[in-house]
Amino acid sequence: MPEKYRRYFLKEREAKALLTKASERLGLDLEQFFKRKVDFEVVETDFAEIFLLNGEPLLAKKEESIYPTLVFNGYFAVAPKVVVDMGAVPYVCKGANVMAPGIMRYEGEFKRGAFVFVVDEKHGKALGVGEVLYDSEEARKVKQGIVIKNVHFVGDKTWNFIKEFTAKG
Repeated sequence: MPEKYRRYFLKEREAKALLTKASERLGLDLEQFFKRKVDFEVVETDFAEIFLLNGEPLLAKKEESIYPTLVFNGYFAVAPKVVVDMGAVPYVCKGANVMAPGIMRYEGEFKRGAFVFVVDEKHGKALGVGEVLYDSEEARKVKQGIVIKNVHFVGDKTWNFIKEFTAKG
């Protein structure tokens, strides 16, 4: 965990704007999803901003890109998934983009630029969150090259921070 990080609550207007932006990006109405007022905290680190929604580290932001974290189980339940073979697992967990030959199947529909969870074929565990480079119909036809840009994965700085942060709490 980084030695220095800053944690604070967002003002209601800022929280609403960020929630709206994240909702648009994820294709999910987060206000409806939580069904009650959301307490919105920010943890600023040197590598990303982690957003705590009702105390849970559910979103992160690098540069201008907001994405779901691997511990956002509610989103995981409804998000599209890309199932990869076991040979791809170590590469995805080291930050590699997902290549067409390693993909076993797609679950759900998605548009180009959407976030998908990358899961292993054996256990269905989330290995990463990626930005898909094709819509679902096109992606199913791709036989080579990069299909998903890896954004957040098991073992990256965000993952490690969340694990240590939640262990403390």
